[in-house]
Amino acid sequence: MVWLFAVATGLIVANLYYAQTLVGPISRATGLDPGAAGLIVTLTQIGYCLGLLFIAPLGDLVENRRLIFIALLTSAVALLAASATSNPNLFLLAAFCIGLGTVAAQIVVPFAAHMSRPETRGKTVGKVMSGLLMGIMLARPVASLIADALNWHAVFVISAITTTALAFLLRAKLPQRHPNSGLHYFQLLGSMWHLLKTTPILRRRAAYHACMFGAFSLFWTSVSLELTGPYFHLSQTGVAIFALVGVAGAIASPIAGHRADQGKSLSTTFIAFALGATAFALPLLIHVNRIVDLGVLVLTSILLDMGVSANLVTGQRAIFALPAEIRARLNGLYMALFFMGGALGSSLGGWMFAAHGWQGVLLAGLVFPLAALCIFATEPGVRTRRTRGRRTRRTRGQV
Repeated sequence: MVWLFAVATGLIVANLYYAQTLVGPISRATGLDPGAAGLIVTLTQIGYCLGLLFIAPLGDLVENRRLIFIALLTSAVALLAASATSNPNLFLLAAFCIGLGTVAAQIVVPFAAHMSRPETRGKTVGKVMSGLLMGIMLARPVASLIADALNWHAVFVISAITTTALAFLLRAKLPQRHPNSGLHYFQLLGSMWHLLKTTPILRRRAAYHACMFGAFSLFWTSVSLELTGPYFHLSQTGVAIFALVGVAGAIASPIAGHRADQGKSLSTTFIAFALGATAFALPLLIHVNRIVDLGVLVLTSILLDMGVSANLVTGQRAIFALPAEIRARLNGLYMALFFMGGALGSSLGGWMFAAHGWQGVLLAGLVFPLAALCIFATEPGVRTRRTRGRRTRRTRGQV
């Protein structure tokens, strides 16, 4: 079941990311202005955010298997609509609906957490999230390879067929889960505001990952424009190979989940932020030649993906340790809040590239993990450790 959950979440969430490396050809085919090209990804993420806020909480109210099935069929219809249009407004509407349907992934993840034992929940979530992150990272090279061999329309047609098949597979294989929240829908939505106000770990972890996911979205929305530009001049196949190498970053996910189970969440979080900051600092500092600079960008993609995956799993482990009857709502809030950071990053990436070039994108990207580190410095456990360290040094000085 863990493998089924992992593969399912990867295939579902990939629908959010197929367009990232296809921003150039899609914007040219639909007539979108270069400065507005980031909307192709941003509207998908906004749809996903709204789905997390208004659809994912239904996981605490209605039978989960049926909810997943309906959401996946909705996503499949939207994917077909995106493949069939060259009108920019219709494409953006379809992108928004793809995001809404893709929320099925965040009904599957709490489902997996619900079925796992408490002492191994972090490891289980880490494995499922590895599948999800593999879907995110493989979506980009797969989309580029299919677009190079056929066209960008084919990417969405194939994804629609795959999503439909997955909907029927999950309906056949998943057990039924009938939650018992005792609330109606509007009470459920109202309770989310109360949960946000009364759950500080949710607010903190959402802020952390909003910063990291903003950096992630900014980088991957913009890097294909740089790689296919006059300096690197890569084809869509070249972009696919570049994105494929970044998949190595997914290895951090189960490691982070295991460390979280061992009570090492704080140090894992700090390492994740340090990886994110280093990822953007390297290409800003190193300029040698085309080959070396491309190698540095490959390293940047791996380090950034490692930092993002480690921080995501650590955050979800902390949230899934909270009561099971509110788990779907907590996960929906967590994902929606940090996807707002992702939407900001993707829209900012397209605008920064058009207005200030690749250097502007890197500088903007560096701000996100640095902001996360500043928030992390206010973490109660971090402040306590700093205070103890100062007291120890003063004591040693007196001795």
